[in-house]
Amino acid sequence: MESALAEIEFLARSPNRVAVLRRLAEGRHTRTDLVVATGASQATLGRILRDFEERSWIRRVDGGYVATATGELVADGFFDLLDIVATETELRPILDYLPTDAIDVDLRRFGDATITVPSGTKPNAPVGRVLDLLGGASSVRAFSHAFNEGSLGVVERRVTAGEMTFEGVFSRDAIDAVADDEGLRRRLESLLDAPGASLRVRPAEIPVAVTVADERVHLLLRDANGVLQASVDTDDPVVRDWADERFERYWQEASALGYDDIDA
Repeated sequence: MESALAEIEFLARSPNRVAVLRRLAEGRHTRTDLVVATGASQATLGRILRDFEERSWIRRVDGGYVATATGELVADGFFDLLDIVATETELRPILDYLPTDAIDVDLRRFGDATITVPSGTKPNAPVGRVLDLLGGASSVRAFSHAFNEGSLGVVERRVTAGEMTFEGVFSRDAIDAVADDEGLRRRLESLLDAPGASLRVRPAEIPVAVTVADERVHLLLRDANGVLQASVDTDDPVVRDWADERFERYWQEASALGYDDIDA
């Protein structure tokens, strides 16, 4: 174990070593290629190549270098770890609010996600992010424990204008909260009248707030007190498959939303 950790440290403590191994694992490169790609000096590059050859991570071929089978093995494992740590670092500030028990997706799928948090000048930035997505989408699906005023307004306006189709499954509490507000109730009634909208209400709770705008999946994240803390969105296909599967499950468990459900 100690020798393995020493080899990981040897590779990780030099960005130039990491860059050279990455390129040679992708295919053959000459010394000139590697100098241009990494910016390392000839002397530094020479030491790296000698160290790699001593470890049998690379071999010379056709005037250049390429990773051996064990070099590719080391590269695969190292760069997988690098990606995992990079993802963890990105998600760490919002991990306490990410409902991982309800999102059965490998967190590595969120490696390229967009994370939006409130700021002093934009306290509603997470909501603003989903409103931006709703404003440009042609097809939207949502399942949630809440239907906020901003989202309802954009959806109602764009659906009634024929610019977007909308399918939504909401918890009973979410619908009741909208029905209790006269202005929001009128918007919801307008949405029920629109041919491009289909809404259902699920008697059981919905643990996450998810919007699928075209190919992008957006989650609003709240703390234990219901205070909005962040949002995360991604176009990763595995996350999209999860969202589609979960939407279909909730849709089947729900009943059509009618005017009787929102009578004041």
